[in-house]
Amino acid sequence: MEAGKTKMVHLEFQDLLPIMARKLGGEGLINELCKGYRMLMDGDKGVITIDSLKKNSELMGLQDFSEEELKNMIREGDMDGDGALDQIEFCILMFRLSPDLLHVAQQLLNKADKHQKNVHL
Repeated sequence: MEAGKTKMVHLEFQDLLPIMARKLGGEGLINELCKGYRMLMDGDKGVITIDSLKKNSELMGLQDFSEEELKNMIREGDMDGDGALDQIEFCILMFRLSPDLLHVAQQLLNKADKHQKNVHL
């Protein structure tokens, strides 16, 4: 492997974001993602670190992931290279790991658009 390159480990998990989006709507989904972020973050640092992820991973059903898989999760979402995930990075990572969520988001937007048009008629 070339220097500076990171081997990505494929992460297997049950993708619940589309189901949550359908049930909660856009705002409710964002609120749930924020709750999940707060559960995983290091309370003193205000970001998700590998240590806080390892410590709190069982709360989110991630207890079966190896330390290497958790490190890869941080690396995959870490856009600014600080070795941690801030709230925006976490939310973006969750959306990237959920390919079906874009389809659900489009459905929610279409539904909202139809509702908005009906209100103005």
